[in-house]
Amino acid sequence: MLEQPGKDPLLLRSTLTFLLAGGQGERLYPLTRDRAKPAVPFGGVYRIVDFTLSNCLNSHLRRIYVLTQYRSSSLDVHIQGGWSILSPELGEYIYTLPPQLRLAQNWYRGTADAILHNLYILEQERPDRVLIVSGDHVYKMDYGTMVAQHHATQANLSIACIEVPLDIAPELGIMEVDSDGRIVGFEEKPSSPKPPPGSTTHALASMGVYVFDTDTLARAVSEDAKRDTAHDFGKNIIPAVVKEGQAFAFNFKDGNRNPTVYWRDIGLLDAYWQAHMDLLEPDPPFDLFDTSWPIRTYNPPCPPTAVLGDEGGVRNSLISGGCVIRNADVDRSVLSNRVSIEPGARLEESVLLEGAVVESGAEVHRAILDEGARVRAGARIGVDTEQDRERFTITQSGVVVVPKGMTL
Repeated sequence: MLEQPGKDPLLLRSTLTFLLAGGQGERLYPLTRDRAKPAVPFGGVYRIVDFTLSNCLNSHLRRIYVLTQYRSSSLDVHIQGGWSILSPELGEYIYTLPPQLRLAQNWYRGTADAILHNLYILEQERPDRVLIVSGDHVYKMDYGTMVAQHHATQANLSIACIEVPLDIAPELGIMEVDSDGRIVGFEEKPSSPKPPPGSTTHALASMGVYVFDTDTLARAVSEDAKRDTAHDFGKNIIPAVVKEGQAFAFNFKDGNRNPTVYWRDIGLLDAYWQAHMDLLEPDPPFDLFDTSWPIRTYNPPCPPTAVLGDEGGVRNSLISGGCVIRNADVDRSVLSNRVSIEPGARLEESVLLEGAVVESGAEVHRAILDEGARVRAGARIGVDTEQDRERFTITQSGVVVVPKGMTL
């Protein structure tokens, strides 16, 4: 891959960011029953969108439009409450932008169509280039390094990529590159993915992070709108621009901010649960406590967490503000704000969102409890799979998901 050039503050100031946050998130249902996927809570106190927004701010990219669509009220409230920290007077902002039916009487028909409907923003802002990111991945990345490479190679398009084993590559969008890092082929979910030069075991997968020259982006989405396509970046826009010959890969290793390469698409319930378990490793691959790369969010006022009594205990867990744990046993679990675990309850390898309650003597194993869910005294979740299947969603790996506000 290419040597990484130094970053120029002027490049960042002339870069506009579009954050795609309109996904319906059907594969995360029921967590997305009442909220957009980027607004789903994660890691105790965060929303999924916080990780991409934090990447932007930590990369000194501070002109950001968040394109919303599906059930966006909780996302709008979260961004207003936690991200109103920039000064528009200084040319810095984070604005949410819902569909406005400017071009047709329909919602966004795909990721490319979302950009098409907002080309007027580019006419107003006149950036030299546009960074396009998604609001549903967990990772730390310095986008500034990618912008610098994009400028140095005089690319029309740069795509962030991550090395993945060949056996899982057919599930992703895969790039074929030459020895200079130029993308010479791109295919969604290829049956025979090709490894990059120097490798026989891995392929380069798209992370859904793109830098476009503004003119290239505007022309590509406008031409795509004239055709009967899925209006999708991976399926339509990227292959068309790659054919022009000025698209380059940016290897995530060069912008990664973790000790190890960590990027998770948590669009599946199993992936969502596993990403939480990753946080609980003795040496977690994703560090929430890295003060050099802060992850911002909105935290409502909460009293201190209380762990009361001399029975039970809390082990290998993340406990957020306002939780009350009384003589209960909590092991390898993540608790969001104001969760209550009552005497004699047992909680293991579970994720509890805000306000969830586990009453006295109840048992919860390998489960996700959405906001306000209540497990009554003596009830058992994640113990009898067949019984659970009659009432709840159960993932392929056996994780039980209890919907928002449900009382058992």
